[in-house]
Amino acid sequence: MSQTSLKERTAKGLFWGAMNSGTTQVLNLVIGIFLARLLSPADYGIVGVLTIFTAIAGDLQSAGFTQALVNIRRPEDRHYNSVFSFNVVMSLIMYALLFFCAPLIASFFHQPCLVSVSRVVFLSFLISSLGIAHGGFMTKNMMNKEIAIIGALALIVSGSVGITLALLGFSYWSLAWQQIAYITTLNLGRYYYVSWRPRLTLDFAPVRQMAPFAMKILVTKIINTTSNNVLTVIFGRLFPMPQVGNYSQAFKWDTMAHSLITNTVGQLAQPVLVESSDSQLRVYRKMIRFTAFLSMPLMFGLALVSREFILITIGSAWLGCVPLLQLLCLSGAFMPLHTMYQNLAISNGRSDIFMWLNILQIILQVALIILIAPYGMYLMVAAYSLFIFLWLLPWHLFTGRLIAYSWWEAFKDVAPFVLLSLAVMLLTWFITQPILNIWLLLLAKVLIATLLYYVIMKLLHVQILRECEAFFKSQLHR
Repeated sequence: MSQTSLKERTAKGLFWGAMNSGTTQVLNLVIGIFLARLLSPADYGIVGVLTIFTAIAGDLQSAGFTQALVNIRRPEDRHYNSVFSFNVVMSLIMYALLFFCAPLIASFFHQPCLVSVSRVVFLSFLISSLGIAHGGFMTKNMMNKEIAIIGALALIVSGSVGITLALLGFSYWSLAWQQIAYITTLNLGRYYYVSWRPRLTLDFAPVRQMAPFAMKILVTKIINTTSNNVLTVIFGRLFPMPQVGNYSQAFKWDTMAHSLITNTVGQLAQPVLVESSDSQLRVYRKMIRFTAFLSMPLMFGLALVSREFILITIGSAWLGCVPLLQLLCLSGAFMPLHTMYQNLAISNGRSDIFMWLNILQIILQVALIILIAPYGMYLMVAAYSLFIFLWLLPWHLFTGRLIAYSWWEAFKDVAPFVLLSLAVMLLTWFITQPILNIWLLLLAKVLIATLLYYVIMKLLHVQILRECEAFFKSQLHR
């Protein structure tokens, strides 16, 4: 593929990736506000403690073969069919295992209702197995526009189901059935847009060929999932469900915010880096700068307005999640950079680096959290956030050398956006101190911070800003 063609596809992919992430987060915002006002922190806590089980089961069923498909330059029909068959078989095994483990899960969290709730929630990954290969096909072929449409439709349908059930008084069951509705709609959309159809054959030869690469991805995804959800599990064991619900709510808003950036660049990073092997350093640095340019002001800005945001959207009943959200936002600003380094390792075929760095991360992370557990929830979250930031150093050490990406280059690409974003938020906080009306305060913080950041970027002639403006102008003139 020519560099011009790749550049055009990348630009369009980033545009539709941003549209997808933006639409997703706006819909999640609206749906989340309605549900949080209808449900209690305890309701969120009950379903939240199950997240780690469904996520790990989902990792096991896909087993890293989605990334393996994307990493193949020209995957054939047999590759997709083999992955489809493997996913379905694995999902049946995993659902049977978790179905019978439901009483043990309920006993661990001291919540008898989790027996029936978990058996329903676990149906989501059983259903999702039918569309994983199709999702890989869409990612490989950069069908970002179609992915955006499907994602928006799935959120609208599932959100409507969840809100309706909550209004009818189904409490935590509304969150459980919302998950089922989401994955079902997502799969129907994938089948609509993807012409490929699975055959009723069990040919695992392509899966065996991809296994050495995919297994390392699998182990790493499980480690990543455990790392992201370990606090929820520990909190579910140690603290009452309302407190767990506060953390789940804070974690949800933080994840929604940094996923806006992560999904925009993450769904495009691997295929672009695979196809730009001859100019990987230049492409990667540009993507890192673009990621930092968006992620830092967004996440630090959310920390700045978190109290006003929570009070206005979901009410004073959720004020307990505000300090947790602020702490999570500090690490959330760097989560998209973690994703970029991970994609760099995968696109260079180094799933071993991907795996071992994540194994070491979860070992050190769990040890740190257990050490700090006696000091309470807030200090545990603060330690978690600091660790996530510092763990970027090992990622750069082992993956930067793959493309001769120096420490100084990484510092120049990221540090200016971190420092300027922090300065903008601190200045905004100082300027808005006299404002007492909560609505006016939120509006003033958002407008002042956005304007300051844009003006500073403009005065400094930041290249990423100029390229973004040029691209949007070209789209408007079409």
